[in-house]
Amino acid sequence: MRRRRRSSTGFVVLALLLAAACGGMAPEQSRGPLRILVTNDDGIEAPGLQALADALMPLGTVTFAAPRDPRSGVSHGVTSDRSIAVEESERQGATWFSIDALPATCVRLALEALLPEKPDLVVSGINRGENLGTVTFYSATVAGAREAAFLGIPSIAVNLAAGKGMDYKAAAGIMADIVRAVGKDGIPKGAFLNVNIPGLPRESIRGVRITKQDTRAPLEFFEKTVSPEGATEYKPSWKHHEPAGEDTDIWAVRNGYVSISVLGFDQSAAAGATARKSLKRLESKFKPYRTTSVQIQ
Repeated sequence: MRRRRRSSTGFVVLALLLAAACGGMAPEQSRGPLRILVTNDDGIEAPGLQALADALMPLGTVTFAAPRDPRSGVSHGVTSDRSIAVEESERQGATWFSIDALPATCVRLALEALLPEKPDLVVSGINRGENLGTVTFYSATVAGAREAAFLGIPSIAVNLAAGKGMDYKAAAGIMADIVRAVGKDGIPKGAFLNVNIPGLPRESIRGVRITKQDTRAPLEFFEKTVSPEGATEYKPSWKHHEPAGEDTDIWAVRNGYVSISVLGFDQSAAAGATARKSLKRLESKFKPYRTTSVQIQ
């Protein structure tokens, strides 16, 4: 039986649908060269970063600002207790900044001090391993995109599920399709995208799904061991629940789709009006606080 070869056209069309879902991007908005800042949490020498360099540089001017060393799992931590060393170099006609700082700080430093002008887009990744569900709160890859969104700059985190079929080059090609589709204005203010790509050959990927975040905490395990010296230790591990529904990010990746979730950083908005209304009664439970003036002799 002859296998039908899949084209990248489907990825572009579905990504355009994503843009429409995010705010009605017209196709012409994606045209023209882009100024792109690329960061990550796996370190400046990570293969995912190089793959993005090869895929994104044809789209415009790309600058790289990433941690000097791997900094995975530090969430939205910042480096603020010391001076930050920065090494600048030129590769493939692009500027690369190796920064001795946590990922969110690498993004903020690049935007505030290192770049001559603000970029049109920030891309964080390609992270080795998926960032799905509530695991996104622990992810420094996602934090890199969120930090840019704080400043009103469109941003995308991109993650590649680990596995035998994982292919950074293929993932970077899919990411380039998405970047072409959203262009400069396809992501609304107050939001950013979290992209998760299955660890499969490109021809095995079934398409793109616009998903919601699975909000269940992952299952955590702590294996207890006692060393020969008598010290008690716990080895942590975790796994996701089975997918909650076909509209979730976990389901999409588990079933061979690229998951694209639209995330926001207004956490009060996430709670919703119903939750705020249910707690409104607290306002009437407290009497006004009175301050007592104290005279200092």
